[in-house]
Amino acid sequence: MVEYRVGGSLAADDPTYIEREADHTLYTSLVKGELCYVLTSRQMGKSSLRLRTRQRLEAKGMGRCAAIDLSRMGSQQITPDQWYLGLAFDLQRKFRLSNGVDLPTWWQGLGPLPPVQKLSYWIETALLTTQPAQPLFIFLDEIDGVKGLSFSAGDFFGLVRFCYNQRAENPVYRRLNWAMFGVATPNDLVAAHQTPFNIGRAISLAGFTPDEAAPWQRGWRGWLSGPSRCWRQCSNGQGASPS
Repeated sequence: MVEYRVGGSLAADDPTYIEREADHTLYTSLVKGELCYVLTSRQMGKSSLRLRTRQRLEAKGMGRCAAIDLSRMGSQQITPDQWYLGLAFDLQRKFRLSNGVDLPTWWQGLGPLPPVQKLSYWIETALLTTQPAQPLFIFLDEIDGVKGLSFSAGDFFGLVRFCYNQRAENPVYRRLNWAMFGVATPNDLVAAHQTPFNIGRAISLAGFTPDEAAPWQRGWRGWLSGPSRCWRQCSNGQGASPS
């Protein structure tokens, strides 16, 4: 008997997960080194897609992955320095860096440098130099969560753009790639006076086609007559994810 989950993300190995065109597009684009962002409304399967893509990249030995939920990185009370230090700490922990550096002490040692510059320096001198020579993928989930901050996150997206553009000058940056997931586009989260976020590939997360949904309908056999017809009635043209 097939058990279906209602609401929330599906595990990477969940048998009820339905692969869409976006699965193939996101995976192949990241492997090629393209910065990607997946934007759609909530409960459409973005987080499940992220989990599945991460598992596939790591299982095939394409590189190491770390995921950060920006909606959990603080609110109005957090300072820019705390926020950027939190990002560095999360990346250090999730990539399991073991360079013997006490991150808070190192961070404070940079003195009055802007927080975004500290994070940029940490990425280049710690993340990209202490990891084995393999690709690193950073997944940023719920990017519109930065709207709750008391300061603009435009500098952060500027840093992402900087890392991407640095590939032409510094080969070490070619190992680093980003994938962003959310409702708002990165450009929507950049202040009007800041440089537009005009890089990367936008990937749409469309609804399921009948062929894509066919494996999911197998669990209905023996319980419902005409699973395909029931699927069309349930989806009702909404294209929603069953997760």
